[in-house]
Amino acid sequence: MKETKEVQEQRELLNVKYRREIPMEEEIWHHFKANEYKIIACPVIHTETREIYCVYQALYGSYGIYCRPLDMFMSEVDHEKYPKAGQKYRFELKE
Repeated sequence: MKETKEVQEQRELLNVKYRREIPMEEEIWHHFKANEYKIIACPVIHTETREIYCVYQALYGSYGIYCRPLDMFMSEVDHEKYPKAGQKYRFELKE
């Protein structure tokens, strides 16, 4: 589905906020614990709180669909808690 102008503008603002591109539908993103996920929708806005989310599907196991706040999806890995993590961010776009 083609993004509306409003969503495109919101995406541009969020790219600036996170200092990197936010996920787009159909992209594959790699979680720092080694699993891969396909983006279903992003940005998704909660109707009551206006919080922004990312909806994604696991590409392993039961292929579950998950929703996570975009702030958390785009966050850096806590390297004190996970010192062996091999990437900077919790999720990174698969190249």
